[in-house]
Amino acid sequence: MPKIQIVADSTCDLSPELKERYHIITIPLCIVLDDKSYYDGEEITPPEIYEWSDAHHTTPKTAAVSYERALETLKPLMDAGDEILYFGISTQMSTTCNVFRLIAEDQEYDKLHVIDSMNLSTGIGLQLIYAAELAAQGKSAAEIIQLVEERRGKVRASFVVETLTYLARGGRCTAVTALLANTLKLKPQIIVEKGAMGVSKKFRGRQDSVLLKYAKELEPQLLQADPKHVFVTHSGCSDSIVQSLVSYLESLNHFEEIHVTVAGGVISSHCGPETLGVLFYAD
Repeated sequence: MPKIQIVADSTCDLSPELKERYHIITIPLCIVLDDKSYYDGEEITPPEIYEWSDAHHTTPKTAAVSYERALETLKPLMDAGDEILYFGISTQMSTTCNVFRLIAEDQEYDKLHVIDSMNLSTGIGLQLIYAAELAAQGKSAAEIIQLVEERRGKVRASFVVETLTYLARGGRCTAVTALLANTLKLKPQIIVEKGAMGVSKKFRGRQDSVLLKYAKELEPQLLQADPKHVFVTHSGCSDSIVQSLVSYLESLNHFEEIHVTVAGGVISSHCGPETLGVLFYAD
């Protein structure tokens, strides 16, 4: 029986438990080390990426979802006549959305709807969960798309990086800027707005104290946020650091669910280890 199926790429950074709970299918992007390509989350892990990056003093290349892998995943859904809602990483950061548009055109399948999340990581994940909740309420594909896109500008996605080294290696800031920031122990807060990343604030100090300060500065927004979901998404932070952020969010007595997820290879390769973000809908 045809249904609405929600699909995303691996940059959504949802945990296996959340993907199962909300019936979300993900398709991996590719990470290229030297001349060999690996599927994100299936054939390579962030620690392996960091090891390679440090040894080669560069950031791995990342590539869009492969046409063949995407079609392999989508074909059974198409054969079943499903409405497919694909949420992709911002088109300003990847050409992945174009792969799905091409598949829809090649297969002449007008039930494959490609939605630019204009975000990354669990900034996409929030939209996926919202879409899944709307589908569970019996909303049509068209209604879901309209409601998600109307609300998209309310996603608040930000994170603090421990070092600018990885962003510099990937060409997202200069080596001089990275060296200066690392020397001064500056930890920039990166925000995602209108599909692009930019620097908001710069913190200084040890990462554990910086991250708690970052979260506390978000408190006015957090207390006005949609109380249903908030994400703590990180790339290999210690359990104690993650728990301190979770405890702080719990102390607000505002959120129904606090999700902790670990960033996948694509996000981690660009941001580096010990990056952490708090992501939510600003309602």
